[in-house]
Amino acid sequence: MLRVISANLNGIRSAVTKGFLQWLPLQDADFICLQELKAQAADMTPEMLAPAGYQGYFHYAEKKGYSGVGIYTRRTPERIIEGLGVPEIDAEGRYLELVFGKLSVVSVYLPSGSSGEERQAAKFRFMEHFFAHLAELFKAGREVVLCGDWNIAHQEIDLKNWKGNRKNSGFLPEERSWLTRVFDELGWVDVYRRLHPETTDEAYTWWSNRGQAWAKNVGWRIDYQIATPTLAASVQEASIYKTERFSDHAPLLVAYSHQP
Repeated sequence: MLRVISANLNGIRSAVTKGFLQWLPLQDADFICLQELKAQAADMTPEMLAPAGYQGYFHYAEKKGYSGVGIYTRRTPERIIEGLGVPEIDAEGRYLELVFGKLSVVSVYLPSGSSGEERQAAKFRFMEHFFAHLAELFKAGREVVLCGDWNIAHQEIDLKNWKGNRKNSGFLPEERSWLTRVFDELGWVDVYRRLHPETTDEAYTWWSNRGQAWAKNVGWRIDYQIATPTLAASVQEASIYKTERFSDHAPLLVAYSHQP
C-alpha cells in the first residue's frame, strides 16, 4: 500500500502551532506533499525539516513569507528536481519532484490569479509552461503522482457557488478547459474523482476566510492528486481530513495498492 497526503499549509509555522506535526505520524503516510510553506530555510526548525521518521525536501520561494513547496518521505530519493527551468516560476518555489526508481512524487502549487490581472496573467504563463512539462512527464515512462493546490475547480460540482464564480479566477472557462485537456489530451487522471465521481459537498478542500465559508461549507475543491493511469487505477481510498484544521485547506489523503 502506498499512502500519499497533499496539504496546503498556508504557512508551515502556523500549521505546526495547530498540531500538524503531531497529526502526521498517525497517518502512516509514505509521502506528504506540502504547499504554501511561507518560509525560507532559515525559518525552518529541525522538526519541520525532518519530522520523526521522515526526511524533508523543499523548494523555497525567494520572496519571504511566500509560496514554497516540500515533500516529506521515508525513503531517500534518487533524484531531486527543483523547479520547471523557468526563472519567473522557479523564483516562487512552485515545483518539487522526487524520483524513486520508476516512481515520481511531485508537490506543485499553481499561482492564484485572484489578486488582479497581473497575477492572472502569471497564472496563465505558468499553465502554458506546465502543460508542456506534464506532456513530457507523462511520456517519461514512470508512474507519477502530482499532489498540490492547482487553484482551479474543474467542474461545477467542485465548488458550492459555481454560478457566482464563473468570471472569477479559479473557475474561469479557460482554466477549466486547460484542466480538461490535462486529463483528456495528456491522459492524466484525477484520482479523487475516479473514486468519487459524483460527490459534491464533502469533496471541498478549501474555504475562504470570509463570510463564514467554513461554517456554511461554502468550499472549493482545488487540491488534487493527479496521477498516471496505472497508479490511479490502483486507488483504494481517497478522503479529505476535516476533523482538525491546520490551514484554510484540508489535507487530501489517498491510498494506492500500487507497489512501485
